[in-house]
Amino acid sequence: MPRILAIGDIHGCINTFHKLIFDEIKIRKSDTIYCIGDYIDRGPDSKAVIDLIIDLRKKGYQIRTLRGNHEQLMLDSAKSRQAHLDWYLNGGDVTLKNFGVSSYRDFKPEYKDFFNRTRLYFENGPYIFVHAGINFAPDDLFEDREALMWIRYFTVDKRKLGDRKIIHGHTPGRLRK
Repeated sequence: MPRILAIGDIHGCINTFHKLIFDEIKIRKSDTIYCIGDYIDRGPDSKAVIDLIIDLRKKGYQIRTLRGNHEQLMLDSAKSRQAHLDWYLNGGDVTLKNFGVSSYRDFKPEYKDFFNRTRLYFENGPYIFVHAGINFAPDDLFEDREALMWIRYFTVDKRKLGDRKIIHGHTPGRLRK
């Protein structure tokens, strides 16, 4: 039976990610896996995490990738010296070292394509997958792009959400049932 799985905030921890998907979850090609952002920065091998996701896709696994705030910091780093420094100080230094480059501009096209194709949200039946959360103030739940990647605390408006559930990462917390 197909499963829907969510994995968030890998942060370059390739060994943990590998063990989780192959030894614990035992992923199958019939599964849909939502990686909900923050693949890079801080951990020992961000490049290996991205390489594994790309490889799994090539092998026919259904891997959906969301953009987290760390991916956004990286993409923004190409815009200005200050943005580059902001990313560098938030774990980008480790990621640059993993990729063997000094700037996001130097990434190979296949990696730039991977990051540029990350989505801000996915909807699948009763689930909404985002990296951080949702700002319920606008009529359109997905209008506030910043909130989808950065918000830490938010109050759910059940009238707008309906019977759907938000699946997100970004901020550590206790599992609520």
